Amino acid sequence: MPANRKFRYFILGAIAVFATIGFVLTGAFLAVKLHLTNDPGAVDYNDRIFQELANKKYKQDSLRLKNATDSAYVTTREKAYIYYKIMALNEYYPLNASLLLNAFEKTKDPERVEQMFDALMLRIDTLEGLKKKFQFAVKILERQPPKEQVNRNAFEWMNFEEWDVFKEAVVKDKQQIDSAAQVLGLDSRLIVSVLVGEQIRLFTSIRETYKNVIAPLKILSVENKFSYGVTGVKQETAMKVEDNLKNKNSEFYLGEEFVHLLDFQTGDREGERFNRLVNYRNHYYSYLYAGIILKQHIAQWQKAGHDISDRPEIIATLFNLGFHASKPKPNPSVGGANINVNGVVYTFGALAYEFYYSGELIEAFPFPEKKKTK
Repeated sequence: MPANRKFRYFILGAIAVFATIGFVLTGAFLAVKLHLTNDPGAVDYNDRIFQELANKKYKQDSLRLKNATDSAYVTTREKAYIYYKIMALNEYYPLNASLLLNAFEKTKDPERVEQMFDALMLRIDTLEGLKKKFQFAVKILERQPPKEQVNRNAFEWMNFEEWDVFKEAVVKDKQQIDSAAQVLGLDSRLIVSVLVGEQIRLFTSIRETYKNVIAPLKILSVENKFSYGVTGVKQETAMKVEDNLKNKNSEFYLGEEFVHLLDFQTGDREGERFNRLVNYRNHYYSYLYAGIILKQHIAQWQKAGHDISDRPEIIATLFNLGFHASKPKPNPSVGGANINVNGVVYTFGALAYEFYYSGELIEAFPFPEKKKTK
């Protein structure tokens, strides 16, 4: 085939290709211009339900019961209602339940989570078992509160003025308590639990000082006679603490890491010790000595094969009774000094336990994070 003929065929083919592309593009342009490609759309099958939900009042009127004694009761009901529904949903759709739980914990908004439930139910409305559980939750909410409901703390000793004063005072010392706890690798809340017994005892026994100084200023009581500081550490106890840090043969020995924790800076140990503990402006050493006592008791019991690290009531009892009374055994008793609060007698260990698990001051002194098991 002559070369000029091949060239002519090539040119004609190229023209045909470009003509085809031009035709397609022109057709597409006209289709868009004339709205020939528009999807006419459709009304959603659930449109009526969407309209109803848009007009729905999510305010939980059924929770605003006239007989409720305070707002805390209503708030707790709202939360319990949402958590119950999430728990029920978890039986069918764990993934969605997890998403709703996460949203609720972040927003703290029951009404928003109810909207999330409604959106979900559009797709799983056929699950009769789940719907029955949700209906049951509503019935529980409609119940009136019992006549016995009272706007008081179940821990009776926390209903008095002394407790409110203590809470304000101890929060002022948060930084010092946390610092001592961090040095020791301890739980701040545990240190506060032994502070509770000592301070409540003082508040109720030195009434004049409490009324004239402690209550008006919202401060902690600092002992300076038989016991020292805000945690009531006796001089002989403080000396024993110091010796335990140095003595490798002591059953209370904590290890090389803590040997120099309480080293003195002068030759006057007694005077320096007193100034450490009886400091009206800075209570750090009161908390540090108290924390070391707690840690030394825990270490002693662990060496003997008994872990009391999660028993604040036992640790507080040992703190109160002293090193001589610490005898590791399988079933230790809770007790310590008797403390009279407005006519009711509590033991030191019981007060520490009730505070620790009461939820009071949880924001300032939260529970420690649980160690992950391997």
